[in-house]
Amino acid sequence: MTASPVPGVTLKTTKANNIHMRYAEAAPKEPGGPLVLFVHGWPESWYSWRHQLQAVSAAGFRAVAPDMRGYGGTEAPEPIDQYTLFHMVGDMAELVKALGETKAVIVGHDWGAPVAWHAALWRPDLFTAVCAMSVPYSPPGYVDILSALEKLGINDFYLQYFQKPGVPEAELQQDIRGALRRLYFTASGDMTDKDKGFGRLPGGTLLGNTVDPEKLPAWLGEADLDYYAGEFARTGFRGGLNWYRNLRRNWELGGPWRGQPIRQPSLFIAGSRDGVLRFPAAKSQLEAYPTTLPGLRGCHILEGAGHWVQQEQPAEVNKLLIDFLKGL
Repeated sequence: MTASPVPGVTLKTTKANNIHMRYAEAAPKEPGGPLVLFVHGWPESWYSWRHQLQAVSAAGFRAVAPDMRGYGGTEAPEPIDQYTLFHMVGDMAELVKALGETKAVIVGHDWGAPVAWHAALWRPDLFTAVCAMSVPYSPPGYVDILSALEKLGINDFYLQYFQKPGVPEAELQQDIRGALRRLYFTASGDMTDKDKGFGRLPGGTLLGNTVDPEKLPAWLGEADLDYYAGEFARTGFRGGLNWYRNLRRNWELGGPWRGQPIRQPSLFIAGSRDGVLRFPAAKSQLEAYPTTLPGLRGCHILEGAGHWVQQEQPAEVNKLLIDFLKGL
């Protein structure tokens, strides 16, 4: 057990699903509170949940945020095929057991959102409720996203760029802190130039159309950026990028659940300026929630927030999340 940069949060390690996993934990003042498991996305860390860990534990819950497979202090297997959604959901299911628990509420953001959605879809016995941020739920479908992009005549999307092992890694490694600063700012609600972003890559590089801010936005301090940069300086970017290299494999493996709804209590939160909500399918995915998420307790689009919603507007996110948890 080691102290973390966040007061009241400790870093621990365990073995889950045959890999060593590091996780951050904020225990409630009264032991025995229900487990809430937080799943981060790309390019992030357990640290992305720093505000939620403190608030949720203060509300009486056991709050745990692992470094996901390929990130931070958690193991990063070499083979690309070890990064499917089945591996991620398996990691989370086994982590719940390693923590001595039999049930959990799972909360995910960015790539962590599909992990949380699929954990609820595949293991309703274990994950009794789900909250996802940024990425809407869409049941496994009949066309994978890479094929869908090709059919639309799109070949400069960041998901496609990430398919080439070594290429995005090399770009990001040149200046890790600078790359993260650009990515975090450009995807945030502070980015007002709608022509900038890293969804489409007109110049063929990830960072070519991003903005390097003169000063960091209010929600991201120098110490925060230092922590993220230090983690990626140690681990590199390959592990996290391998998640994207399994998009087709995930789609193939998801066949048995095509069209399946998630019936447990669910919550969705996103920022009004999140580029993910501008993806071609996002509007129809949200409109389908009465069918795909019959247990939905709320769909909240926070005005002015961008992609990093739980860091940009932590007070608003924490209130929505804690109200949801207390209502279960």
